[in-house]
Amino acid sequence: MIKNNFLIILVGLPASGKSTFALKLKDIIEIKLKPYKTKIIDPDMIRNSITYEKFDYKKESIVRKKNLIEVRQSLKEHFIVISDDLNYYSSMRHDLKEIAENQELHYFIIHLTTPLHVCLKWNKIRGKPIPNKVIKKIYNKLDSFDKYSWDYPVVEYDPSQYQISNEKIDEILVQIINKLTLQLNSLPKITQIESKSNVDNEKLDMATRKVVGDLLRDPIYKSLKNQIIKARKLFIKQYPNASFNELEISKDFKKFLNGFLRQARK
Repeated sequence: MIKNNFLIILVGLPASGKSTFALKLKDIIEIKLKPYKTKIIDPDMIRNSITYEKFDYKKESIVRKKNLIEVRQSLKEHFIVISDDLNYYSSMRHDLKEIAENQELHYFIIHLTTPLHVCLKWNKIRGKPIPNKVIKKIYNKLDSFDKYSWDYPVVEYDPSQYQISNEKIDEILVQIINKLTLQLNSLPKITQIESKSNVDNEKLDMATRKVVGDLLRDPIYKSLKNQIIKARKLFIKQYPNASFNELEISKDFKKFLNGFLRQARK
């Protein structure tokens, strides 16, 4: 029996089997961890309601914001929440981590390690709803799990290794839930897990990464990639205090970046 709900952060490529995995995991959780209910937050559903199934990078910030709002609200309503998103940047995972910890709840990262060639194959089988070049691009951009102590998968699972009976898959999922439950019951109550300096440094790193990531999604800025990355490193090195919130850091970095790029054009 667990004392609190929690957040599961899925990480994986497009067409890696995340949504199928999330649905099966939800069923097992609701059997094993009664009376808790589980909610899957799928940004594709949010995106479709906003862009009518047509991808528009200009509206991705709106999709991301609504996604985080739904995760936060569902945790408040005592659901066990599964974030069925790519979560390929550590900054994305950090946003979810903060939502959980702000409610004094634990989170678990599950990495679906489906190989790239399998994702491309599965994408083809389902009619290539995602361009292969997008899957390859995300594969190359997926942040590794060796940067921060908080950012590590408690489970790594390759669905392509288990093209077997539903009974066997259920057995594997039960093992995953048992592992999460064991960890959950052994973890200390969340208060302030990390020191303030570490949190401040992470805020600075995450906020600037997010700004760079958003800019580079816009084709206008792709030719300036090297200059933008150089500006980010310079900004981090000389930033006097990272103890502001991430919104303030983002505003400061954008101002700095605009000035840096104007100077570079001269």
